Amino acid sequence: MSGQASLPQGFLSKALGRIKPSPTIAVSQKARDLVAAGRDVIGLGAGEPDFPTPDNIKQAAYRAIERNETRYTAVEGIPELRKAIADKFKRENGLDYKPSQTLVAPGGKAIIFNAFIATLNPGDEVIIPAPYWVSYPDIVQLCGATPVIVEAGAASGFRITPEQLAKAITPKTKWVMLNAPSNPTGAAYTAAHLKALAAVLVDHPHVWVLTDDMYEHILYDGFKFATIAQVEPRLYPRTLTMNGCSKAYSMTGWRIGYCAAPEGLIKAMAAVQSQSTTMATSISQWAAVEALTGPQDFIKPRAERFQKRRDLVVSMLNQATGIKCPTPEGAFYVYPSCQGTIGKAAPSGRTIKNDEDFAAELLEAEGVAVVHGAAFGLSPHFRISYATSEEVLERACERIQRFCANLR
Repeated sequence: MSGQASLPQGFLSKALGRIKPSPTIAVSQKARDLVAAGRDVIGLGAGEPDFPTPDNIKQAAYRAIERNETRYTAVEGIPELRKAIADKFKRENGLDYKPSQTLVAPGGKAIIFNAFIATLNPGDEVIIPAPYWVSYPDIVQLCGATPVIVEAGAASGFRITPEQLAKAITPKTKWVMLNAPSNPTGAAYTAAHLKALAAVLVDHPHVWVLTDDMYEHILYDGFKFATIAQVEPRLYPRTLTMNGCSKAYSMTGWRIGYCAAPEGLIKAMAAVQSQSTTMATSISQWAAVEALTGPQDFIKPRAERFQKRRDLVVSMLNQATGIKCPTPEGAFYVYPSCQGTIGKAAPSGRTIKNDEDFAAELLEAEGVAVVHGAAFGLSPHFRISYATSEEVLERACERIQRFCANLR
C-alpha cells in the first residue's frame, strides 16, 4: 500500500474545511525551504523577537528541572504563576483579579481557542477589526460561529471607530476582538480611543470583549498603553484580558499565554483545556514566574532597539517607488501599502494584480519573504516583521527598493 494514498471521501471533518493553514507560518517555512535549496533569502515573516530569553528566566527553568518540577500541574496553572499573573495585572494595568480568575495556557492562541470553544455556538457572531492576526477568524469558524470583519484602514490609523463598532453589533454578537499594539499593523489605541469604543459596548450588555494585549510592552515615542477593562470598569465583568510571555520576554517557544476574566468563564475555559492540552508545560510555567516577578529592566532597552529598526524600515520603504508605509505605534511590524505597484510588470514579465502577486514576485526576484495583506484581511498591503538586525533589515529594504524600481 502506498503511503501517499488519498484519504477516503468524507473522512475529514467539515470543520477542517472552514479553516486554512497559517499564512505567516507558511511564508516562514517557504523561506527556510528556499535557503535549504541554496537561495539567498531574507525572511521577514516571523513574528518573534530575535533577542534571546533573558538568563534569569532560563536559570529559573534549570532550577525547576533540578527540583524535579516535571510532573503534571493543575489545569489552570501552578499557584505561583497564577498569583504572579494577578499581581502583574494589578501592578501594570490597575486591574484587580484574584488568582482564581486567571488561567495559564500553552500560548495565547490556546487562550483564544479555550474561550471561543467554551462560549460560541453556531449562529453566534464575533466582531474582528481588519487587519487582524491571521488566526482570529479561523478559530471563530472552527467553533461554528461567524466572524464579522470590520475594515479599519490606514485612514483611521488601522483602528476601528465607535461608529463602525456600533454598526457591526447585532443581537447575535457574542464577542468583540481587540488587539493593540496590533499584529500586523503595529497600531495602538490610546485610553481615549478605548473609552470611545467602551461607550458603545456599555449599551450592549450581551457583548463580551477579548482583548489581546500580547505586545503591551513594545511601544514607541512615549505611547502609553491602556486596556479596555482598565479605562471602563463597567466592562470588567464581561472582558477577557489576554497576555503572554512570548513577545516582551522573548519566550515564543516556551508557549506561555495567560489571561484573566470572570471566574465562571475561567472555569469553563479550564474544562476545555482539561480535555485538550491539559496544561502548559511545567518547566515553562516556572520560567514564567521568574519572567513576571524578576527584573524588568531589559524590556525598555529592547523596545528602544525595535524603535530604531522601525524608523529604519519606515524610512527606507517610503523611498521605494509605489510603496507607502505608515509609522506604527508599537509591536515589531510595518504594514505598507503596495497600491502603487499594482498593474505593473515584475522582472518575470508577469503583471502584479494584487498584494499576493507582489509578495510572490518579490520573493522570486529579490529573495525577500514578506506576508501579503490579504492574509490579514486588508489589501493591498504586506507585512514585514522587523524583529531582526539592522544590517539584515537594511539589505532587505534595499532589495525591495530595487524590486520596485525595476517594475514597468
